[in-house]
Parts: sequence; C-alpha cells; structure tokens
Amino acid sequence: MVLALKLVLTPAVMVGATLAGRRWGGAVSGWLIGLPLTSGPLVFVLALEHGRHFAARTAVGSLSGAIAEAAFCVGYTLGGRWPLVWATLGFAAAAAALQAVPLVALLAFVPVALVLALRVLPPFPARSATSVRHPRWDLPARAIVAAGVVLVLAALATTIGARLTGLLAVYPLYSAVLAAFAHRLQGRAAAVGLLRGLLVGLFSFAAFYSALALLLPRLGIAAAFTSAIAIALTVQAASLRPILLRQESRSERDPLPAAPSSPSPAAPHH
Repeated sequence: MVLALKLVLTPAVMVGATLAGRRWGGAVSGWLIGLPLTSGPLVFVLALEHGRHFAARTAVGSLSGAIAEAAFCVGYTLGGRWPLVWATLGFAAAAAALQAVPLVALLAFVPVALVLALRVLPPFPARSATSVRHPRWDLPARAIVAAGVVLVLAALATTIGARLTGLLAVYPLYSAVLAAFAHRLQGRAAAVGLLRGLLVGLFSFAAFYSALALLLPRLGIAAAFTSAIAIALTVQAASLRPILLRQESRSERDPLPAAPSSPSPAAPHH
C-alpha cells in the first residue's frame, strides 16, 4: 500500500489535476494545485512509517508552508523580468522565518497571509477562448517528478526533521511549472491568474493541515485523515464558484476583440 501511494497515487492525482485545469482554465488549474495533492499523500506515508506524532509535526511544517507559498505568489507577481527567481527567494525567506513559529500562531497567520496576498495580486483575467497546444512529454514529466519528490522526501524525512520535510514538501514546484508555461504561451496575466487561483485553493490546503496538526496527536491516523479530507473538500468546493463567476464577469466586461475585416487588395504598383 505504501509503495502504491509513493509510485502511483501521487503522480496519478497530479496528472488528473493537470488535465482538469486544462479543461476549465488556468485559474482553476491553480485552484486544483492548491489542494495537498502531493504533500498530503507524503504525510500519510510518514504517518504509516514514522507514527502519527511525527506526521503531526510535519503537518505543522506544511501549514507554515502555506504562508511561504503566498510569498511565492507575491514574489512572482512583483518579480519583474525574473519572476520565478523572486518567487523562489520569497518562498525560501518566508520558510526560513517560519521555522520556529508555533501552531497556535500559524492558525491565525495563515488566513491573514493568504488574504493579504490576494489583495496584492491583480484580479482574475478573463477566460481565454483560444486553446493552447502542450508538448507530448508534459504529462509524463509531471508524473515522474511527482513520484520523485515523494520518494526523496520520504527517504530523507528522518534526516532533515519533520518540520523541514513538511516545508520542502509544499514547495510549489508544479505551480512554478504551470506558471512558467502560462507566462510563455499566454502572457504574464495568465500566469498571475493561475497563481491567484492557487491562493484561493490554499485555504483548503490550510484547513487540511490545520486539522491534521490538531487531530493526529489525539485520534488515529484513519480518523484524522478522514476528518481533514472532509474539511478540505468542503472549503475547496465553496471556493470554486467565486473563481468561475469572476472569470465570467471579466469575460463579459472585457470581450474578445472582433476579428478585423479583410482589407481590400491594394492597387498594383506600376
């Protein structure tokens, strides 16, 4: 079961989220990635292998990683010509500053940080009516990277400690890849819209890890994860409708320009 979680579940969930994001737009793609699609299975694996108290400490690290991901989104938005570099530096600085912050403080800081980051980012862009061609190797590469991240972090967990494992597990690798592709193929607004969707999705991420950090020391693994998943999915479902409505509202206010009429052929030059 553990091997299946490491080698099958994580990349399968990532591929499914990527395909769903392509169907409903970049903001929805970011919103889906906000779920603990890779770090959640990792914490479950750690709970099975190292016990629920170790996994609870990892959940605290992952919760603080939500603030670091908010710093990533702000860094990308304000990063000028090097958005991914500034986003990564913002994530690293926030992660380092949050290493010693206790759970009680994180429960208050995380929602405040997400709201402030949403105020910094521009509004959701209108949904694009044009489709984007993706390279054939895109999905296999994401699946391989997802499995590799889980395997490496699970192997290093006892060496680098529970909280650092939780923080590294939530580095927005897939969001970085998605944003970079969107930026190159559709422009900066598409990348920022994806990251804004990520910030909205991080509310369910925070709910998931808050529940795990509080419940794992008190309940069994099955009960804690079942409760955390139910809470996260409830928050996630409530956040989808505002994203779709705001995208549609932007599309109505900023309709696509009409195609220019074909010019009459110029008179031949003599």
